[in-house]
Amino acid sequence: MAPAPVLILGRPNVGKSTLFNRLIGQRRSIVGDEPGITRDRIYGEAEWQGRRFDLVDTGGILMGDDAILPSRIFEQVRFALTESAIVLFVVDSRAGVTAADEQLAKHLHKWGGRVLLVANKADSSLWEMHAEEFRRLGFERSFAVSAEQARGLSEMLDALLEELPNEEEGTTGGKSKEIKVAVIGRPNVGKSSLINKLLGSERVIVSPVPGTTRDAVDSMLAHGGHDFRLIDTAGIRKRSHIQAKAERMSVLMAERHLKRADVAVLLLDAVEGPTATDATIAAIGSDAGKSMILAVNKWDLVTKSKGIGSEFEQRVRDRLKFVDYAPIVFISALSGHRVSKLLPLAVKAFEARHLRISTGELNRVFEAVLSDPRAMDVAKALRLHYITQADTDPPTFVVFASARSGKMGESIERYLNHQLRARYEFFATPIRVRLRRR
Repeated sequence: MAPAPVLILGRPNVGKSTLFNRLIGQRRSIVGDEPGITRDRIYGEAEWQGRRFDLVDTGGILMGDDAILPSRIFEQVRFALTESAIVLFVVDSRAGVTAADEQLAKHLHKWGGRVLLVANKADSSLWEMHAEEFRRLGFERSFAVSAEQARGLSEMLDALLEELPNEEEGTTGGKSKEIKVAVIGRPNVGKSSLINKLLGSERVIVSPVPGTTRDAVDSMLAHGGHDFRLIDTAGIRKRSHIQAKAERMSVLMAERHLKRADVAVLLLDAVEGPTATDATIAAIGSDAGKSMILAVNKWDLVTKSKGIGSEFEQRVRDRLKFVDYAPIVFISALSGHRVSKLLPLAVKAFEARHLRISTGELNRVFEAVLSDPRAMDVAKALRLHYITQADTDPPTFVVFASARSGKMGESIERYLNHQLRARYEFFATPIRVRLRRR
Protein backbone atom coordinates (compact mmCIF):
# COMPACT_ATOMS: atom_id res chain seq x y z
CA MET A 1 0.00 0.00 0.00
CA ALA A 2 1.28 3.50 -0.87
CA PRO A 3 2.18 5.82 2.05
CA ALA A 4 -0.54 8.23 3.17
CA PRO A 5 -0.25 11.67 1.51
CA VAL A 6 0.74 15.03 2.95
CA LEU A 7 -2.23 17.40 3.09
CA ILE A 8 -1.94 21.16 2.54
CA LEU A 9 -4.66 22.92 4.53
CA GLY A 10 -5.64 26.50 5.35
CA ARG A 11 -8.17 29.27 4.90
CA PRO A 12 -8.62 30.89 1.45
CA ASN A 13 -5.87 32.93 -0.21
CA VAL A 14 -2.96 32.06 2.09
CA GLY A 15 -0.90 30.61 -0.78
CA LYS A 16 -1.63 26.89 -0.48
CA SER A 17 -1.64 26.33 -4.26
CA THR A 18 1.55 28.35 -4.69
CA LEU A 19 3.23 26.13 -2.10
CA PHE A 20 1.83 22.99 -3.75
CA ASN A 21 3.12 24.01 -7.19
CA ARG A 22 6.51 24.91 -5.74
CA LEU A 23 6.90 21.56 -3.97
CA ILE A 24 5.89 19.37 -6.93
CA GLY A 25 7.93 21.48 -9.36
CA GLN A 26 5.16 22.20 -11.86
CA ARG A 27 2.03 24.25 -12.16
CA ARG A 28 -0.86 21.90 -11.33
CA SER A 29 -3.10 24.06 -9.13
CA ILE A 30 -4.53 27.35 -10.40
CA VAL A 31 -3.06 30.36 -8.62
CA GLY A 32 -4.76 33.75 -8.46
CA ASP A 33 -5.79 36.60 -6.20
CA GLU A 34 -9.43 35.51 -6.08
CA PRO A 35 -10.11 33.60 -2.81
CA GLY A 36 -11.38 30.06 -3.20
CA ILE A 37 -9.97 29.30 -6.64
CA THR A 38 -8.95 25.78 -5.59
CA ARG A 39 -12.06 23.76 -4.74
CA ASP A 40 -11.25 20.07 -5.19
CA ARG A 41 -8.36 18.06 -3.83
CA ILE A 42 -5.44 18.17 -6.27
CA TYR A 43 -2.90 15.35 -6.09
CA GLY A 44 0.77 15.59 -6.97
CA GLU A 45 4.11 13.99 -6.14
CA ALA A 46 7.02 15.80 -4.51
CA GLU A 47 10.60 14.73 -3.82
CA TRP A 48 13.11 15.88 -1.22
CA GLN A 49 16.48 14.35 -0.33
CA GLY A 50 15.74 11.35 -2.52
CA ARG A 51 12.40 10.57 -0.84
CA ARG A 52 9.14 10.83 -2.74
CA PHE A 53 5.80 11.58 -1.14
CA ASP A 54 2.28 12.34 -2.32
CA LEU A 55 1.03 15.86 -1.78
CA VAL A 56 -2.59 17.05 -1.75
CA ASP A 57 -3.77 20.62 -2.27
CA THR A 58 -7.21 21.49 -0.86
CA GLY A 59 -9.78 24.24 -1.21
CA GLY A 60 -9.62 27.13 1.24
CA ILE A 61 -11.84 26.57 4.30
CA LEU A 62 -14.01 29.08 6.13
CA MET A 63 -15.40 27.24 9.15
CA GLY A 64 -19.14 27.55 9.62
CA ASP A 65 -19.78 29.02 6.17
CA ASP A 66 -23.16 27.71 4.99
CA ALA A 67 -22.71 28.58 1.30
CA ILE A 68 -22.90 25.48 -0.88
CA LEU A 69 -19.34 25.47 -2.22
CA PRO A 70 -17.46 26.25 1.03
CA SER A 71 -19.49 23.59 2.88
CA ARG A 72 -18.70 21.02 0.19
CA ILE A 73 -15.02 22.01 0.32
CA PHE A 74 -15.02 21.38 4.07
CA GLU A 75 -16.55 17.93 3.49
CA GLN A 76 -13.72 17.21 1.06
CA VAL A 77 -11.10 18.30 3.58
CA ARG A 78 -12.60 16.24 6.41
CA PHE A 79 -12.46 13.20 4.16
CA ALA A 80 -8.88 14.01 3.16
CA LEU A 81 -7.81 14.20 6.81
CA THR A 82 -8.84 10.58 7.32
CA GLU A 83 -6.31 9.41 4.71
CA SER A 84 -3.44 11.82 5.47
CA ALA A 85 -0.16 11.16 7.25
CA ILE A 86 0.63 14.77 8.09
CA VAL A 87 -0.82 18.26 7.54
CA LEU A 88 0.93 21.41 6.38
CA PHE A 89 -1.28 24.05 8.02
CA VAL A 90 -0.68 27.17 5.91
CA VAL A 91 -1.32 30.67 7.31
CA ASP A 92 -0.57 34.19 6.06
CA SER A 93 2.30 35.76 8.01
CA ARG A 94 1.32 39.22 6.76
CA ALA A 95 -2.30 39.00 7.88
CA GLY A 96 -1.51 37.70 11.34
CA VAL A 97 -3.65 35.24 13.26
CA THR A 98 -7.30 35.43 12.16
CA ALA A 99 -10.44 33.95 13.68
CA ALA A 100 -10.57 31.48 10.78
CA ASP A 101 -7.01 30.35 11.56
CA GLU A 102 -7.95 29.80 15.22
CA GLN A 103 -11.03 27.77 14.28
CA LEU A 104 -9.03 25.57 11.91
CA ALA A 105 -6.31 25.12 14.56
CA LYS A 106 -8.92 23.86 17.06
CA HIS A 107 -10.21 21.39 14.49
CA LEU A 108 -6.69 20.11 13.77
CA HIS A 109 -5.95 19.68 17.48
CA LYS A 110 -9.12 17.56 17.76
CA TRP A 111 -7.99 15.56 14.74
CA GLY A 112 -4.84 14.71 16.69
CA GLY A 113 -2.52 14.01 13.76
CA ARG A 114 0.89 15.46 13.00
CA VAL A 115 0.80 19.12 11.94
CA LEU A 116 3.50 21.48 10.71
CA LEU A 117 2.44 25.13 10.81
CA VAL A 118 3.66 26.99 7.70
CA ALA A 119 3.59 30.79 7.91
CA ASN A 120 3.65 31.71 4.23
CA LYS A 121 4.40 35.04 2.50
CA ALA A 122 7.38 35.71 4.79
CA ASP A 123 9.32 37.33 1.97
CA SER A 124 11.82 39.07 4.28
CA SER A 125 13.25 38.84 7.80
CA LEU A 126 10.66 41.39 8.94
CA TRP A 127 7.81 39.05 8.04
CA GLU A 128 9.66 36.14 9.61
CA MET A 129 9.44 38.01 12.92
CA HIS A 130 5.69 38.47 12.41
CA ALA A 131 5.35 34.72 11.87
CA GLU A 132 6.32 34.14 15.50
CA GLU A 133 2.79 35.28 16.43
CA PHE A 134 1.38 32.00 15.09
CA ARG A 135 3.10 29.95 17.79
CA ARG A 136 0.14 30.73 20.04
CA LEU A 137 -1.98 28.42 17.88
CA GLY A 138 -0.35 25.60 19.82
CA PHE A 139 1.62 23.63 17.25
CA GLU A 140 5.07 22.41 18.23
CA ARG A 141 6.80 23.02 14.91
CA SER A 142 6.31 26.14 12.78
CA PHE A 143 8.20 27.57 9.82
CA ALA A 144 8.30 30.98 8.17
CA VAL A 145 8.47 30.50 4.39
CA SER A 146 7.82 32.24 1.11
CA ALA A 147 6.43 29.78 -1.42
CA GLU A 148 6.62 32.47 -4.08
CA GLN A 149 10.36 33.01 -3.55
CA ALA A 150 11.21 29.47 -2.37
CA ARG A 151 12.45 30.99 0.90
CA GLY A 152 12.68 28.82 4.02
CA LEU A 153 11.42 25.67 2.32
CA SER A 154 14.51 23.52 2.96
CA GLU A 155 14.10 23.59 6.74
CA MET A 156 10.37 22.87 6.42
CA LEU A 157 10.97 19.91 4.09
CA ASP A 158 13.67 18.46 6.35
CA ALA A 159 11.19 18.53 9.23
CA LEU A 160 8.50 17.04 7.01
CA LEU A 161 10.69 14.04 6.19
CA GLU A 162 11.34 13.53 9.91
CA GLU A 163 7.61 13.46 10.58
CA LEU A 164 6.65 11.25 7.64
CA PRO A 165 6.21 7.57 8.47
CA ASN A 166 9.13 5.62 7.03
CA GLU A 167 6.93 2.97 5.47
CA GLU A 168 8.41 0.15 3.48
CA GLU A 169 7.87 0.49 -0.22
CA GLY A 170 5.45 -1.96 -1.79
CA THR A 171 6.70 -4.52 -4.23
CA THR A 172 8.11 -2.88 -7.30
CA GLY A 173 8.27 -5.86 -9.61
CA GLY A 174 5.47 -6.45 -12.07
CA LYS A 175 3.69 -3.16 -11.50
CA SER A 176 1.15 -2.57 -14.22
CA LYS A 177 1.34 0.60 -16.26
CA GLU A 178 -1.03 3.31 -15.13
CA ILE A 179 -3.86 4.13 -17.53
CA LYS A 180 -4.60 7.84 -17.52
CA VAL A 181 -8.22 8.66 -18.36
CA ALA A 182 -9.34 12.28 -18.74
CA VAL A 183 -13.04 13.07 -18.47
CA ILE A 184 -13.72 16.06 -20.72
CA GLY A 185 -16.76 17.99 -21.84
CA ARG A 186 -18.76 21.17 -21.59
CA PRO A 187 -19.58 22.61 -18.14
CA ASN A 188 -22.34 20.88 -16.21
CA VAL A 189 -22.59 17.72 -18.33
CA GLY A 190 -21.81 15.51 -15.33
CA LYS A 191 -18.04 15.01 -15.41
CA SER A 192 -17.58 15.13 -11.65
CA SER A 193 -20.66 12.97 -11.08
CA LEU A 194 -19.22 10.35 -13.41
CA ILE A 195 -15.88 10.26 -11.59
CA ASN A 196 -17.63 10.01 -8.24
CA LYS A 197 -19.70 7.10 -9.54
CA LEU A 198 -16.57 5.33 -10.82
CA LEU A 199 -14.81 5.86 -7.51
CA GLY A 200 -17.82 4.99 -5.40
CA SER A 201 -17.48 8.12 -3.27
CA GLU A 202 -17.91 11.87 -3.51
CA ARG A 203 -14.26 12.41 -4.32
CA VAL A 204 -14.92 15.47 -6.51
CA ILE A 205 -17.19 18.36 -5.55
CA VAL A 206 -20.52 18.15 -7.40
CA SER A 207 -22.67 21.26 -7.63
CA PRO A 208 -25.49 22.46 -9.89
CA VAL A 209 -23.45 25.61 -10.53
CA PRO A 210 -21.84 25.35 -14.00
CA GLY A 211 -18.06 25.46 -13.92
CA THR A 212 -17.68 24.17 -10.34
CA THR A 213 -14.55 22.23 -11.30
CA ARG A 214 -11.74 24.59 -12.22
CA ASP A 215 -8.59 22.55 -11.67
CA ALA A 216 -7.77 19.22 -13.24
CA VAL A 217 -8.23 16.73 -10.42
CA ASP A 218 -6.48 13.34 -10.33
CA SER A 219 -7.97 10.33 -8.57
CA MET A 220 -6.34 6.92 -8.35
CA LEU A 221 -8.44 3.80 -8.86
CA ALA A 222 -7.57 0.09 -8.99
CA HIS A 223 -10.14 -1.87 -10.98
CA GLY A 224 -10.11 -5.19 -12.83
CA GLY A 225 -6.39 -5.69 -12.33
CA HIS A 226 -5.50 -2.27 -13.75
CA ASP A 227 -4.43 1.01 -12.16
CA PHE A 228 -6.28 4.07 -13.41
CA ARG A 229 -5.54 7.75 -12.96
CA LEU A 230 -8.85 9.55 -13.48
CA ILE A 231 -8.45 13.20 -14.46
CA ASP A 232 -11.52 15.38 -13.95
CA THR A 233 -10.94 18.47 -16.09
CA ALA A 234 -12.48 21.91 -15.83
CA GLY A 235 -15.56 22.50 -17.98
CA ILE A 236 -14.60 23.86 -21.39
CA ARG A 237 -16.70 26.45 -23.14
CA LYS A 238 -16.18 28.86 -26.03
CA ARG A 239 -13.54 31.41 -25.13
CA SER A 240 -15.84 34.29 -26.04
CA HIS A 241 -18.17 33.19 -23.22
CA ILE A 242 -15.51 33.16 -20.53
CA GLN A 243 -15.43 36.24 -18.32
CA ALA A 244 -13.75 35.44 -15.01
CA LYS A 245 -9.97 35.18 -15.05
CA ALA A 246 -10.07 31.92 -13.08
CA GLU A 247 -12.36 30.31 -15.61
CA ARG A 248 -10.19 31.43 -18.54
CA MET A 249 -7.24 29.85 -16.78
CA SER A 250 -9.23 26.67 -16.16
CA VAL A 251 -9.71 26.18 -19.91
CA LEU A 252 -5.96 26.41 -20.46
CA MET A 253 -5.34 24.00 -17.59
CA ALA A 254 -7.92 21.52 -18.94
CA GLU A 255 -6.33 21.53 -22.41
CA ARG A 256 -2.91 21.13 -20.84
CA HIS A 257 -3.89 18.23 -18.59
CA LEU A 258 -5.60 16.44 -21.47
CA LYS A 259 -2.12 16.03 -22.90
CA ARG A 260 -1.25 13.85 -19.88
CA ALA A 261 -4.05 11.39 -20.65
CA ASP A 262 -4.02 8.20 -22.70
CA VAL A 263 -7.79 8.00 -23.13
CA ALA A 264 -10.35 10.82 -23.18
CA VAL A 265 -13.96 10.19 -22.19
CA LEU A 266 -15.96 12.97 -23.84
CA LEU A 267 -19.26 13.47 -22.06
CA LEU A 268 -22.20 14.57 -24.19
CA ASP A 269 -25.56 15.77 -22.84
CA ALA A 270 -28.38 13.46 -23.97
CA VAL A 271 -30.99 16.14 -23.35
CA GLU A 272 -29.24 18.92 -25.27
CA GLY A 273 -27.76 16.68 -27.94
CA PRO A 274 -24.36 17.10 -29.62
CA THR A 275 -23.31 20.73 -30.06
CA ALA A 276 -20.67 22.68 -31.94
CA THR A 277 -18.78 23.08 -28.67
CA ASP A 278 -18.74 19.30 -28.24
CA ALA A 279 -17.14 19.10 -31.68
CA THR A 280 -14.54 21.68 -30.65
CA ILE A 281 -13.68 19.70 -27.53
CA ALA A 282 -13.46 16.47 -29.53
CA ALA A 283 -11.07 18.23 -31.90
CA ILE A 284 -8.78 19.11 -28.97
CA GLY A 285 -8.59 15.44 -27.99
CA SER A 286 -8.20 14.28 -31.58
CA ASP A 287 -5.43 16.79 -32.33
CA ALA A 288 -3.65 15.63 -29.19
CA GLY A 289 -3.78 12.06 -30.53
CA LYS A 290 -5.83 10.71 -27.63
CA SER A 291 -7.95 7.60 -27.72
CA MET A 292 -11.55 8.65 -27.26
CA ILE A 293 -14.80 7.26 -25.89
CA LEU A 294 -18.03 9.21 -26.40
CA ALA A 295 -20.27 8.84 -23.34
CA VAL A 296 -23.81 10.17 -23.75
CA ASN A 297 -24.78 11.13 -20.21
CA LYS A 298 -28.28 11.71 -18.74
CA TRP A 299 -29.71 9.03 -21.01
CA ASP A 300 -32.23 8.24 -18.25
CA LEU A 301 -33.83 11.67 -18.85
CA VAL A 302 -34.56 11.01 -22.53
CA THR A 303 -38.05 9.85 -23.50
CA LYS A 304 -37.48 6.46 -25.08
CA SER A 305 -38.98 5.47 -28.41
CA LYS A 306 -38.20 2.91 -31.08
CA GLY A 307 -34.89 3.67 -32.76
CA ILE A 308 -34.06 6.62 -30.47
CA GLY A 309 -30.57 5.22 -29.76
CA SER A 310 -29.68 4.78 -33.43
CA GLU A 311 -31.06 8.22 -34.25
CA PHE A 312 -29.04 9.91 -31.53
CA GLU A 313 -25.90 8.03 -32.54
CA GLN A 314 -26.31 9.23 -36.12
CA ARG A 315 -26.60 12.83 -34.88
CA VAL A 316 -23.36 12.39 -32.96
CA ARG A 317 -21.60 10.86 -35.96
CA ASP A 318 -22.77 13.70 -38.21
CA ARG A 319 -21.51 16.35 -35.79
CA LEU A 320 -18.24 14.63 -34.80
CA LYS A 321 -17.19 13.07 -38.12
CA PHE A 322 -13.48 13.35 -37.43
CA VAL A 323 -13.67 10.98 -34.43
CA ASP A 324 -15.61 8.24 -36.20
CA TYR A 325 -13.29 5.70 -34.54
CA ALA A 326 -14.70 6.55 -31.08
CA PRO A 327 -17.30 4.14 -29.63
CA ILE A 328 -20.52 5.59 -28.22
CA VAL A 329 -21.90 4.50 -24.84
CA PHE A 330 -25.22 5.68 -23.40
CA ILE A 331 -24.92 6.16 -19.63
CA SER A 332 -26.34 7.85 -16.56
CA ALA A 333 -23.69 9.08 -14.15
CA LEU A 334 -26.43 9.72 -11.58
CA SER A 335 -27.94 6.22 -11.54
CA GLY A 336 -24.80 4.39 -12.66
CA HIS A 337 -26.50 2.92 -15.75
CA ARG A 338 -23.79 1.36 -17.99
CA VAL A 339 -21.03 3.36 -16.25
CA SER A 340 -19.28 0.05 -15.55
CA LYS A 341 -18.63 -0.34 -19.30
CA LEU A 342 -16.31 2.68 -19.47
CA LEU A 343 -13.21 1.35 -17.69
CA PRO A 344 -13.01 -1.92 -19.72
CA LEU A 345 -13.36 0.19 -22.88
CA ALA A 346 -10.54 2.44 -21.64
CA VAL A 347 -8.32 -0.62 -21.13
CA LYS A 348 -9.09 -1.84 -24.65
CA ALA A 349 -8.31 1.61 -26.08
CA PHE A 350 -5.07 1.82 -24.07
CA GLU A 351 -3.90 -1.53 -25.43
CA ALA A 352 -4.82 -0.48 -28.98
CA ARG A 353 -2.82 2.74 -28.84
CA HIS A 354 0.28 0.74 -27.83
CA LEU A 355 -0.16 -1.92 -30.50
CA ARG A 356 2.98 -2.41 -32.58
CA ILE A 357 3.06 -4.26 -35.91
CA SER A 358 6.27 -5.65 -37.37
CA THR A 359 7.60 -4.09 -40.58
CA GLY A 360 7.46 -7.45 -42.36
CA GLU A 361 3.80 -7.98 -41.57
CA LEU A 362 2.96 -4.38 -42.44
CA ASN A 363 4.54 -4.65 -45.86
CA ARG A 364 2.70 -7.86 -46.68
CA VAL A 365 -0.51 -5.97 -45.98
CA PHE A 366 0.85 -2.95 -47.84
CA GLU A 367 1.45 -4.97 -51.01
CA ALA A 368 -2.08 -6.35 -50.86
CA VAL A 369 -3.50 -2.86 -50.37
CA LEU A 370 -1.57 -1.44 -53.31
CA SER A 371 -2.86 -4.17 -55.60
CA ASP A 372 -6.33 -2.70 -55.11
CA PRO A 373 -7.30 -0.82 -58.31
CA ARG A 374 -8.48 2.11 -56.18
CA ALA A 375 -4.95 2.66 -54.89
CA MET A 376 -2.83 1.41 -57.79
CA ASP A 377 -2.73 4.61 -59.86
CA VAL A 378 -1.88 6.80 -56.90
CA ALA A 379 0.76 4.35 -55.69
CA LYS A 380 2.43 4.35 -59.11
CA ALA A 381 2.33 8.14 -59.35
CA LEU A 382 3.98 8.54 -55.95
CA ARG A 383 6.28 5.54 -56.45
CA LEU A 384 5.51 4.11 -53.01
CA HIS A 385 8.11 1.67 -51.68
CA TYR A 386 7.38 0.39 -48.21
CA ILE A 387 5.70 1.16 -44.88
CA THR A 388 6.94 0.99 -41.30
CA GLN A 389 5.51 1.82 -37.89
CA ALA A 390 7.42 4.76 -36.50
CA ASP A 391 5.75 5.04 -33.11
CA THR A 392 2.91 4.08 -30.78
CA ASP A 393 0.83 6.24 -28.45
CA PRO A 394 -0.80 6.96 -30.88
CA PRO A 395 0.12 4.44 -33.62
CA THR A 396 2.05 6.30 -36.31
CA PHE A 397 3.07 4.87 -39.69
CA VAL A 398 5.45 6.21 -42.32
CA VAL A 399 5.16 5.35 -46.02
CA PHE A 400 8.30 5.98 -48.04
CA ALA A 401 7.94 7.30 -51.60
CA SER A 402 10.17 8.62 -54.35
CA ALA A 403 7.82 11.44 -55.31
CA ARG A 404 5.39 13.65 -53.45
CA SER A 405 2.12 15.24 -54.52
CA GLY A 406 0.18 17.01 -51.80
CA LYS A 407 -3.28 16.26 -53.11
CA MET A 408 -2.58 12.64 -54.01
CA GLY A 409 -0.57 12.27 -50.81
CA GLU A 410 -3.59 13.19 -48.68
CA SER A 411 -5.71 10.77 -50.68
CA ILE A 412 -3.39 7.81 -50.17
CA GLU A 413 -2.92 8.69 -46.48
CA ARG A 414 -6.68 8.53 -45.91
CA TYR A 415 -6.93 5.30 -47.87
CA LEU A 416 -4.11 3.60 -45.97
CA ASN A 417 -5.54 4.85 -42.67
CA HIS A 418 -8.85 3.18 -43.52
CA GLN A 419 -7.16 -0.06 -44.62
CA LEU A 420 -4.98 -0.31 -41.53
CA ARG A 421 -7.97 0.28 -39.28
CA ALA A 422 -9.93 -2.42 -41.13
CA ARG A 423 -7.15 -4.98 -40.61
CA TYR A 424 -6.02 -4.22 -37.05
CA GLU A 425 -7.77 -3.58 -33.75
CA PHE A 426 -7.05 0.12 -33.29
CA PHE A 427 -10.06 0.41 -31.01
CA ALA A 428 -11.14 3.98 -30.11
CA THR A 429 -7.72 5.18 -31.21
CA PRO A 430 -6.55 7.60 -33.91
CA ILE A 431 -3.81 6.38 -36.22
CA ARG A 432 -1.53 8.59 -38.23
CA VAL A 433 -0.12 7.82 -41.66
CA ARG A 434 2.66 10.03 -43.04
CA LEU A 435 4.26 10.08 -46.48
CA ARG A 436 8.00 10.66 -46.58
CA ARG A 437 10.33 11.02 -49.51
CA ARG A 438 13.25 8.60 -49.60
